Amino acid sequence: MTRSVLVTGASKGIGYAVAAAFVAAGDQVAGTYLSGSPDDLPAGVLPVRCDVSKADDVEAAFAAAEEAHGRVEVLVSNAGLTRDGLLLRMSDEDLYGVLDANLVGAFRVAKRAASSMLRLKKGRIILLSSVVALTGNAGQTNYAAAKAGLVGLARSLARELASRGITVNVVAPGPIATAMTENLSDAQLAGLSGQVPLARMGTPEEVAAAVLFLASEQAGYVTGAVVPVDGGMGMGH
Repeated sequence: MTRSVLVTGASKGIGYAVAAAFVAAGDQVAGTYLSGSPDDLPAGVLPVRCDVSKADDVEAAFAAAEEAHGRVEVLVSNAGLTRDGLLLRMSDEDLYGVLDANLVGAFRVAKRAASSMLRLKKGRIILLSSVVALTGNAGQTNYAAAKAGLVGLARSLARELASRGITVNVVAPGPIATAMTENLSDAQLAGLSGQVPLARMGTPEEVAAAVLFLASEQAGYVTGAVVPVDGGMGMGH
C-alpha cells in the first residue's frame, strides 16, 4: 500500500538513499533540503526547502507533504550538521547549533508527525543517530551528545505513542561512504576503516535498507530499538 513519507535532509548521502529507496518501494515521498537546489533530490521525490531549526519551516514542510500526499505516515529524521572541534576550542555557538539541528530539529519534526499519526492511529518514526552516540568520539562532543539525545527522545516517544500503533526507532550508522568522506585522504580512510571489524566503509544504501525495514509492516513489533549499521564498530555498546 502506498504511504505518505517525509525524509528530512534528503538531498545527499544517507537521506538521498533513503528517499530513493522509498520511491522505489512505491511510496509517495517528500524530501527536505536546505542548501543546493530541488534538483539535488532523487527523481520522484517532492522537494521541500526546510531548515529543521525553524519551527515555521517544519510546519510548512509538513503542510506541503500533506497537500501532495496526505497525512505523513512515515517520518525519517535525517537532517543535521557537524561542527567538530576539541572541547576547549568549541564555542557555545558550535554546541547550540549542532544540538538545534540534530536533536531539537528531530524533536520538532517528530512532534509534528505525531500529531498526524495519532489521528491515523498508525505511523513509523525513524531517527538517524550515529555510532558515536554510543562510543563517543574525540572532537565531537557536541555531535555525539546530540546523537545520544536522539536515543532518549526515541525511547520516550516509543512509550508515549505505542498504544496508538506508532513505532519510534533509531538507526545508528557507522562510517558511511558519502560526499563528506570523498575529501579524506587514503590514509584517513584506511584509519577509519581500520576501526571497523568488517574493515570497510558502509554504503548509504545499506543504511536505507535498515530504515525501510523499520518502516515496514514486518517491523510492527519493533519499537524503542537502536539498530546499528556500523560494521560492528559499536559492538557491545
